[in-house]
Amino acid sequence: MNAPLVYITGASSGIGQALAARYYRGGYRLALVARRAGEIEAWVSAQGYDGARVAVYAADVRDVASITGAGRACLERQGLPDVVIANAGISVGVDTAEYDDLDVIRATFETNNLGMAATFQPFVAPMRDRRSGTLVGISSVAAIRGLPGHGAYCASKAGVVSYCESLRGELRPYGVKVVTIGPGYIDTPLTRENRYPMPFLLQPDDFADRAFRTIAAGVSYRVIPWQMGVVAKLMRLLPDALFDRLLAGRARKKRRGE
Repeated sequence: MNAPLVYITGASSGIGQALAARYYRGGYRLALVARRAGEIEAWVSAQGYDGARVAVYAADVRDVASITGAGRACLERQGLPDVVIANAGISVGVDTAEYDDLDVIRATFETNNLGMAATFQPFVAPMRDRRSGTLVGISSVAAIRGLPGHGAYCASKAGVVSYCESLRGELRPYGVKVVTIGPGYIDTPLTRENRYPMPFLLQPDDFADRAFRTIAAGVSYRVIPWQMGVVAKLMRLLPDALFDRLLAGRARKKRRGE
C-alpha cells in the first residue's frame, strides 16, 4: 500500500468520476467522497477495481462538520493524500429579482467556496509538516467574466481562483503546491441542459487525462481545453460596452425548478 493516494470530492459522477478512473489507471489509491456514497460504491464494483485500493466516504461539502470529518477519516484509514481535488460543485441559474433565488446563491457559495476550503482544511497542516502535497481547486472558465443569469456560479468560481491563489502563496514556502484548473465545457450532467452553444466541448475522460498531466506538472493555473483559455483571455480584454452587446439576448442558465 505504498502507492500514492488521491482524495476527490464530487466523485459520484461527471468530472469527479472521470478523474477517479484516470488516477486509478495511474496507479493511485483512491479516496472518493460524495453525498451519494452508494453510487460510488456501485460504480467502483462495476469497474472491477481492487477494493484494497479504494475507500468511499459519504459527506456533504456544504456541511463543514461532515466534509472535514471525511478528511479526518481518510487520514486515519488511508493516510495523508498526495493529491486532494476539491471538485464538488453546483451550477444553477439565478435571477436576483426572485427572493427564492437567494437560497440558490447561498447554496452555490456554500458548495463551491466554503466546501472547497473545508475539503482542504484537514490536510493543510499535515502537508505543511510533511512539506509536500498538492491541493487542486476546480474552478471554471466562467470565472473570467460574469454571464447574464449565471451570477452565482460565475462569482463563486472567480472566488475559487482568488482563494487558490491566496492559498498557493501561503503554502509555497512549505513545498505544498496549489493547482487551479478552469474547465471549459465538459459533457456532464451539469452542462447537458445548457441552452446556449458550448464550443470546444470535451468528453470527461479527455478532460481527466489533461487534468491528470496538469496536476502532475504542478501548474499553478490552467484552463482546459486550451482553446477556451484563449477565448477567456479575449473576453477579459473586451471593453465592457462591447462585451455587454455581445451577450445581449444570450440564453440564460436554467433556474431551479425550470
